[in-house]
Amino acid sequence: MNNNLNNNGAGFEIEETNSLKDYVNLIKLNIIPILLITLTGLTVAIIFALMAKDIYTASNALKIQKPSGGGILDAPLLPEFSDFGNDRFIANEIEILKSYRLRTIVASSLIDSFKVINQPDSFYNLFDRSIDFDKAPLKLKSINDLVKMLEDTKIEQKRGLDIVTISYESHSPFEAKLIANSYADAYENLSLKYTRQQLTTVVEFLKEQGKEKYASLLVVEEKIKTFQIEGGIIALDEQAKALIDMLSTFEAQRDAALIEMIATNKQANAYKSEIDRQNPSISKYIASYATEPKLKGLQEQIAQLEMQRDLALSDTTISDASEVLLLNQTNRRINELKVELNRELETFKQSIFAASPEELRGLSVSLLEAKVKYESLKSSFEKTKEIVTVYESRFNELPEQTISLARLTRELNANEKLYQLVEEKYQESLIVEQSTAGNVLIIDPAIRPLLPSKPNRKLIVLIGLILGMGIGFGFAFIRNFLDNTVQTPEDIQKRNINVLGWIPKIEGITLNKEFEFIIAKKSDSIYSEAFRALRTKIQFAKIDKKNINTIHVTSSTPSEGKTTVSVNIAGSFAQTNRKTVILDCDLRKPRMHKVFGGERYPGFTDYFLGDIDLDSIIHKSELKNLDYITAGTIPPNPSEILGSNQMLSFIEKLKEMYDLVVIDSPPIIAVTDSEILSRIADASILVASAGETDMELMTKAVDLMRHENNSFIGVVLNKFSYRSGYGSYYKYYYYYSHNRENAKVKHKTTT
Repeated sequence: MNNNLNNNGAGFEIEETNSLKDYVNLIKLNIIPILLITLTGLTVAIIFALMAKDIYTASNALKIQKPSGGGILDAPLLPEFSDFGNDRFIANEIEILKSYRLRTIVASSLIDSFKVINQPDSFYNLFDRSIDFDKAPLKLKSINDLVKMLEDTKIEQKRGLDIVTISYESHSPFEAKLIANSYADAYENLSLKYTRQQLTTVVEFLKEQGKEKYASLLVVEEKIKTFQIEGGIIALDEQAKALIDMLSTFEAQRDAALIEMIATNKQANAYKSEIDRQNPSISKYIASYATEPKLKGLQEQIAQLEMQRDLALSDTTISDASEVLLLNQTNRRINELKVELNRELETFKQSIFAASPEELRGLSVSLLEAKVKYESLKSSFEKTKEIVTVYESRFNELPEQTISLARLTRELNANEKLYQLVEEKYQESLIVEQSTAGNVLIIDPAIRPLLPSKPNRKLIVLIGLILGMGIGFGFAFIRNFLDNTVQTPEDIQKRNINVLGWIPKIEGITLNKEFEFIIAKKSDSIYSEAFRALRTKIQFAKIDKKNINTIHVTSSTPSEGKTTVSVNIAGSFAQTNRKTVILDCDLRKPRMHKVFGGERYPGFTDYFLGDIDLDSIIHKSELKNLDYITAGTIPPNPSEILGSNQMLSFIEKLKEMYDLVVIDSPPIIAVTDSEILSRIADASILVASAGETDMELMTKAVDLMRHENNSFIGVVLNKFSYRSGYGSYYKYYYYYSHNRENAKVKHKTTT
């Protein structure tokens, strides 16, 4: 963190900006937990990667195309609209692929395949894994469980193409391939069934009609046989035979037209039902086109000319060239009318194609064609019916004695020809049905994968490493965000509090109390240099007074190192040949005597009671120019003693005897003793411990010390670990300490 410091009397105003160095320092402060968390994440990832089972993926590719609508969609009349709405069509097909019905078909197919293959080791997902295999044999999942399992099948459309891929993952490569291909086969068969649905309806109808006509034919044959046995006429003359043959031919044509009308109507109704399910208004719109007067007129003209032609052909006496020429002209005219009819029909198809929604265009065109065909068959049926009426009148003119046999013969011939026509239509429809391809083409069937697709062990380890580092860094930042303790000098300066200095964390101080008085024990260490730097800061802290004769040292809470700081501040001043005394005013938990290795009794409280003289309470330390006075007997009323006139007189007497008096006092937040002493002293110092002192408590302690006496000069940050990223503040300490140590080694080597 970079800080712009502006002197403002008691403290500093801080303009705080974040920098890369701040984040680096934060990472250094938390390097151990970051490394531990990162190592944990990496270890977990490695274990998972090693223990994870191989997963194989098998995929196939299907080409899905729109079904043709009966001719018009085979060669689009409007090419610019030929692919319009195709994405929606593919989306609908994908929903069919995901449907419960299809998954049920696939599940049944898988069970059958498992029974046929009979190789349990080649399967994994098909088995019920909830069963303990050590205690029970392998058991296949139920149909419902398999259907649920197939929800994991991945079905995707390749972007911008009519290609759909079906993928499945399994621990068994054979099973993955089998399921993907079974899915594709089931969809292909279901799609083919949908495509042939209308044709199947017609085929079934013609099949039933064929059975009925064949049964009728057998009945008529039996009637003729019975008639002849009973002695009836057994033969007809040539004229009667010719008439019966013509009549039966036209009757067969009429009945065949009727049957085809019914079949076409069934097909049209199937189209209409599907369209009505989505948009009922479309079918009415198409029906109006199919009965348009111009189309109807052309159909009637064609039917009329065909009737005339058939009547002419039925006359076996035609031999004149002019009559043959007339017959050829009739055929030519019929063809011309059919061309005109087809032209009009194509125009109507274009209109229907443009007016229908994209998802209904194929069905709309198919419905139009079926309706037009129905109207044509209807016209042919009516005209053929008229011919039959003419021939029936001639048939009724036959002699009475031959008419019974003639009727039976007529019925026999009509049923034979009708049966033949129906059988031909049935065979034609059956061929068309079987030759009609579905709209699904399996381009690439799934093959058995040789290598697993998952897990990507390198990626898992890398993710574990990155995730561990991320969690570690997150821990560091969250810990820093939630940590409300003082960590760095900048934390104090941000509160507009002056920082006198910082004392490095003294290694071993908690293990050996001897090193608390480090200014005397290791005067050439970096810790001693820190106290000397602090001494300089104290000397120039208050420019409004020439000399500071009394220094009061306290802290916000216990165990922040105020006694250690007090002793070493006193020692550092003593090293400048200033006669110094340190007074232990912590009358609740005194520690000064322990630092110097002396006894608490007698102390200054005993002097106040008159039990002992002044010289008896002053003790010499191991450092020249430094004396110390212990607390003595702990009184029941410390605050009253410290705030008494007797205390003021005692301090004044010490100031006469010494150049500097350092007062060690109890924590200021806990009791009022320190606040009283801060009003007596020339300068008051608050000791804060890095990583231990609460920021709010420190601020409150400073507020208590800022009073009208204006003795507060700043905060000393104790136990500051500069090694964790703030070493730049102490470069000179390292340099100085390193040179000192090298000098010692050289001196010892020389001697």
